[in-house]
Amino acid sequence: MGYDNVEDIKSVDELRKAQAAAQAQGVSITNYSQWEQILEDLDTAGVKSTGTFDGDVKLHSQIMERIEAFIEETQEAQKQQEMNPKNDESSKIDNKTAQDKEHVVKANVANGTSSVILADYMKYYHMLG
Repeated sequence: MGYDNVEDIKSVDELRKAQAAAQAQGVSITNYSQWEQILEDLDTAGVKSTGTFDGDVKLHSQIMERIEAFIEETQEAQKQQEMNPKNDESSKIDNKTAQDKEHVVKANVANGTSSVILADYMKYYHMLG
């Protein structure tokens, strides 16, 4: 049996406390492990929880879509860079754009969004999809 009466959970700690309280009553929070993972991802990304499971699932999904789109854009920019000859003027502009995106990626990695976390994000994104 699931324990659905969970509102205004804003952190992994609050969720774990609520789960402990629910278990003391012999029940468990519905979707607890999935929500726990989502809250950990949101925390890692520096994003505040919506306070509800459904809200956090939507928020997490939006973040995953943005990450996926960003990765695709970066990969596309790198492909364009490889395809264009290096000596003409427009290629230098494309190259600069790709380098700028690469710097953004490196900055994001430096800010704690490591490639391992990104890989985990993608894994959970596909599980939700």
